[in-house]
Amino acid sequence: MTRGRSSTRVVSPYRELAEAYDIVHDRKPYAEEARKVRRLAKRFASRPLRRLLDVACGSGRHLEQFSRWFDCVGVDSSPQMLARARSRVPQAELALGRMESFALGRQFDLVTCLFSAIGYARSVGELRRTIRNLARHTAPGGVIVVEPWITPSAYLPGHVGYVVRESGKTSVLRMDAARRQKGRAIFAFHYLVGHPGRVDHFLETHDLGLFSVRTMTAAFRDAGLTVHYLRGGLTTRRGLYVAGRPVTATSGPAVRPRAGRSRQRAER
Repeated sequence: MTRGRSSTRVVSPYRELAEAYDIVHDRKPYAEEARKVRRLAKRFASRPLRRLLDVACGSGRHLEQFSRWFDCVGVDSSPQMLARARSRVPQAELALGRMESFALGRQFDLVTCLFSAIGYARSVGELRRTIRNLARHTAPGGVIVVEPWITPSAYLPGHVGYVVRESGKTSVLRMDAARRQKGRAIFAFHYLVGHPGRVDHFLETHDLGLFSVRTMTAAFRDAGLTVHYLRGGLTTRRGLYVAGRPVTATSGPAVRPRAGRSRQRAER
């Protein structure tokens, strides 16, 4: 980076911009959302809720709240986001992995996948594999809470959005433009990150699947789960899926741990 000038870098999502991500979302009501998830889980569970797994946990903002009530584990595919989660929630166990294929070899009373991270399952096949993997990590009588991405009918191609935030000596402007391609939402996120004496320009491309309520519901049922769709959602109005794994579940045993699996502290 050259002092006093701007430069542009094309980067992978949730890698170089982990700090900027947290600044952009610093006003998100994580505590309120965590309380609502807990209330819903207690309502639908048929077992005590002690162990929680947050899938696509990102920088650990929800985990930070959940750790007040649960023994927490987080999984994410970004080492940079996991590093931030590690510093934020040192008491949580964090692991690096993709949501459709991670294998912890254990089951949990409550499994969450929030902030529309399920949208990164770009096809129906990936969605079904992801939901089945969440089910494998859920104990009989336990609950899965998934906050969806928007549906195909709600998607607005061509929409341009922007956010401006400041934290200390760092200023962030994020602007995004969206288009539709083969049933997916493609977002170009442009970040201007300002530090004293310089402004850096980063470009991230996010590729998200668009799934109807019917498709989502079928994926949960295919995994042997009972599912409820709550239109009100958490705070984003994207709805919410609360799925239970029956006590007589047949969706498979816990995933066997892989030999030599390293334990890490995680992202989203």
